[in-house]
Amino acid sequence: MIGRIPILDIHPVVECGQWPAKAAAGETFEISATVFREGHDAVAAGVVLTGPQGARGPLLPMRQVAPGTDRWAVEVTLPDEGDWSFRVEAWSDPIATWLHDAEIKIPRGLDTDLMCEEGARLFERAARGVRAQNCDGCAHRAALLSVAERLRDDGYDPRARLAVAELPGTAAALAAHPLRDLVTRSGRVRVRVDRRRALFGSWYEFFPRSEGAVVPEEGEPVSGTFRTAAERLPAVAGMGFDIVYLPPIHPIGSTFRKGRNNTLHPEPYDVGSPWAIGSEDGGHDAVHPDLGTLEDFDGFVKRAKELGLEIALDLALQCSPDHPWVKEHPEWFTVRADGTIAYAENPPKKYQDIYPLNFDKDPEGIYAEVLRVVRHWMAHGVRVFRVDNPHTKPVGFWERLLAEVNTTDPDVIFLSEAFTRPAMLRGLGKIGFHQSYTYFTWKNSKADLEQYLGELSHETAHYVRPNFFVNTPDILHEYLQNGGIPAFKVRAVIAALGSPSWGVYSGYELGENVPVRPGSEEYLHSEKFELRPRDWAGAERDGRSLAPFITRLNLFRRAHPAVQELRNLRFHTIDHPDMLCFSKRLPGAYDPSTRRHGLGDVVLVVVNLDPHNTHEATVRLDMPALGLDWDAEFVVDDDLTGETYHWRQANYVRLDPHINPAHVLTLRALSQGRS
Repeated sequence: MIGRIPILDIHPVVECGQWPAKAAAGETFEISATVFREGHDAVAAGVVLTGPQGARGPLLPMRQVAPGTDRWAVEVTLPDEGDWSFRVEAWSDPIATWLHDAEIKIPRGLDTDLMCEEGARLFERAARGVRAQNCDGCAHRAALLSVAERLRDDGYDPRARLAVAELPGTAAALAAHPLRDLVTRSGRVRVRVDRRRALFGSWYEFFPRSEGAVVPEEGEPVSGTFRTAAERLPAVAGMGFDIVYLPPIHPIGSTFRKGRNNTLHPEPYDVGSPWAIGSEDGGHDAVHPDLGTLEDFDGFVKRAKELGLEIALDLALQCSPDHPWVKEHPEWFTVRADGTIAYAENPPKKYQDIYPLNFDKDPEGIYAEVLRVVRHWMAHGVRVFRVDNPHTKPVGFWERLLAEVNTTDPDVIFLSEAFTRPAMLRGLGKIGFHQSYTYFTWKNSKADLEQYLGELSHETAHYVRPNFFVNTPDILHEYLQNGGIPAFKVRAVIAALGSPSWGVYSGYELGENVPVRPGSEEYLHSEKFELRPRDWAGAERDGRSLAPFITRLNLFRRAHPAVQELRNLRFHTIDHPDMLCFSKRLPGAYDPSTRRHGLGDVVLVVVNLDPHNTHEATVRLDMPALGLDWDAEFVVDDDLTGETYHWRQANYVRLDPHINPAHVLTLRALSQGRS
């Protein structure tokens, strides 16, 4: 039933409150609602936050964001992790109603004394509501009583009496202690606040078996181990990454093992796909013996932590035909009419080396075992999981699992690898996944990028946190295949600065871009099916590595809090179809005397999307989005080149992709005009 003052269309809300909206500790986001009432009397609105321990915060006044639409909003920042909630409160504002009428009547000499007396009584009511527990309260009460006294003082011209009610000090007192009639409260809206890494982080994926591997021209190759893989960690940390993501590290089956380049006819020494999990050496709670022991894994995690890195482990709920579950729990799988267990298929693709679980066969048994596996790795220092193909398992299964883990270990993060239909991708975000792979890999045109980044940063930001992986072991987009090193730089700039979380699969810094065949997105000599030791040092010496470029982007991300946010992305007009311009701003402190925020941290990115040709264009900036007035002049510093430019609202740009395909700019204001 609607309240006395209607409060509608509250945002952020996920499915009418069925699941909590998402935020991260320290993240700023907007709470908004539609508030109105019958007739012409003024209304106002505010938000009351309740923290994880049940403590209620003060009333945060909302502002009208689009006069005439009855839309009200306020920006909030939740500092602590945990389950928060908020309510929107709306009320009739008798002083604002009176002031509106008085500003019309008193200058015209209409009902002058009556209007002044009615106003005086309202200000006395407001003063009685002030709890003068400190100096500010006493000052506000005195200010409100002073207005009432002046309104009754017929020794002054009525317009001078009215002017006192319009002073900034009066407005400040009313803002702190509003006079509220017909107060109406919305229902409670939940917000789950996760640790900061759920929002912001740089991911690096590599196969530990390739690091330190030896692959002779003939004979048996030698796998890398956790100990040799640990030798790669300082370089990963040095590039500014925060999370190292490992594909499955478990024993690999031999039945129907895939050979190099996904062939069905493996050679004797082919190592198989890590996603074909399970052998006589164990299943999801074991490590491949070629990599070492569980103690070696512990040492790997410890070394990563010493370098400031977290380990993300792949959670792939599937089995090779040799997995212990196949013998111990045959009821967990689908049996075909010929009596064989159904292997995984995504026609025309076939995965004969993988048996998918059937979650409807023994849901409680499967759930208990998966939860045990997750907690097993949590006990060994894993606090981040990248979930393989979650869209092929029941959504309710994930909702239950993530909720149970969150209850005891709210710091554990789950990344959804949901390369699937939008409804499923969004649904997995709503029910609890902290991050999600997205369609970013396939968004390469200006129109697609503006539409999709706009959607992720605004429309779905309260439940889908994107992670922009520029490549994966499964996906080598034709843009990278055909665009050379400029294309690799372009995609890295957009991913690293367009999303708070982004990821790189190893080999990206070497510009690896050869597909297995024309028209395919699979790599030639895919690391999924063979060992791929790389000459990192040689690439650095020869200047072939993009590691310095990637390092610069990651260090820039750490230095600029504006790019660590999701919901602050704004696009700007640029008059070329192959050039893109966007900004991110984190405003500075609010100055009550000017009623303005300081400029704060402002980052502006201009990218040439064409990796082959130089283009020129004019950038026309949305100056208020940058915190500047339309006629402001300012300085921009390019982090990629070290150059400095003097800019205004319209600016000429020229980008040669073979020299530098992007401007990564920070703003310094020269003239007045901050907002």
